[in-house]
Amino acid sequence: MSRRDIYYWKCDRPAAFHGTQSRGEEDANLASQLEQELQKYFNTKNVVLSPGAGQGNHLTWNAEVNGKAMFVRVENGPEKDGHLAVESALLDRVRAVGVVTPRVFGCDASRSRISFAWQALERIAAPDLNQWFKQGTLEVPKIAFEIGVAVAKWQTIKFEGFGVLDEKLRGYRASYVDYFHLRLDEHLRFLTEHGFLANAKEIREEIENHRALLELPQGCLVHKDLALWNILGTRDQIAAFIDFDDAISGDPMDDLSLLACFHDTAFLHRAFEGYQSVRAFEGYQSVRALPEHHLRRFWLRLLRNMIVKAVIRVGAGYFDRDDGFFLIGSGSSGSNLREMTLSRLATALRGLREGCGLDILSA
Repeated sequence: MSRRDIYYWKCDRPAAFHGTQSRGEEDANLASQLEQELQKYFNTKNVVLSPGAGQGNHLTWNAEVNGKAMFVRVENGPEKDGHLAVESALLDRVRAVGVVTPRVFGCDASRSRISFAWQALERIAAPDLNQWFKQGTLEVPKIAFEIGVAVAKWQTIKFEGFGVLDEKLRGYRASYVDYFHLRLDEHLRFLTEHGFLANAKEIREEIENHRALLELPQGCLVHKDLALWNILGTRDQIAAFIDFDDAISGDPMDDLSLLACFHDTAFLHRAFEGYQSVRAFEGYQSVRALPEHHLRRFWLRLLRNMIVKAVIRVGAGYFDRDDGFFLIGSGSSGSNLREMTLSRLATALRGLREGCGLDILSA
C-alpha cells in the first residue's frame, strides 16, 4: 500500500497500533516460513533462527546464515506494506555520508512468494543505548554530542517532496505545510475523545499562528524515531543507528526536537553542540548552522511529535505498563509516563508561544 496519507505509521496505518501488543502464537508460526525463505534467497540450507530482541512493531529473529550473524525483521501487517525496501535503501544512503548503520544482506518486500515482507541486516553485537541509560551508566554528554554530529551528517541528504518517502525516495507531499497538517485534526480529536487532552483548540490555534515556520524550500532526511533505543553501542560509544523505517523528508529541527521528547536541557545543549560542530568526513567539511527562527521551529516540531507520541501511548495502552517497558524509566510507572507526556506537551506549547530557550525543558 502507499503511505501517501500517513503522518506516522504506527498510529495512522489502517491496522492502527498493530505490533504494539504482545505477540501471539500466530506470529511464532512465521518462523518456519521465514527459514525456508532465507534458505531460498541465500541459496543455502544452513539457516538457524532464534527469537530476536526487537522492541518495535516488527517481528524479529536472530539468524545464522552460513555462519554469518544476521538480524531479521518481518512486517506481517494486513496492509501488505512494503516499506522495508525503502528503509533498506535509506540505510545505505545514511552510511554513505559517514553515519554507521547496519549493512543490508537481503530484503524482499514484494510478497511474491510469501505473505510477509522481510529484511536481513548485519547483526551488531551491542545493546541499545537505552539499556545503559536506564541503568544510569551511559556517558550522556559524549553520546548526546555524537548524536548531534550524526543528525548533521544525515541532513546533508536532500529529497524532492516532503513527508513519508516513496520507493524512489521522494516525499509523497508537495509541501511541508501539507505534511505537517496531515491527520493533525484527527490526532487532536482522538486525544480529546479519550480524555487525555483538554486544550486541543488552543494547540491548533498556536500552530496556525506560526504557520509561516512550516514554509520550507526543500526537505532533508529526518529519522523521525530518533531515540536511545534506536541507537546501538556501549556506555560511551555509538556502534550504529538503526530503524529508519519512519524516516521522512522534513525540517532540520525535527530530529533534534525528537530528542526533547525524552531528554532534558543538558542533553539537548550537547546535541546542539554536536550538530553545529565541524567534522571532516568523506573528503569534505560539514558545517551545520542553525536555521533561521530555529528555536520556534524546534518547539513547533516538538509539539507535533508529542501529539503523535500521545496518540500512540493512549491507543496502545502504554500508560498501563510498568518499568519493564522500554519507554518507562527504572522505578517509574505508566502513570509517570502519562504525566511526563502531558508536561512535555505543555512545555512545547509554551516554548512555541513565548520563543523560549532550551532551559525550560528542565524547569
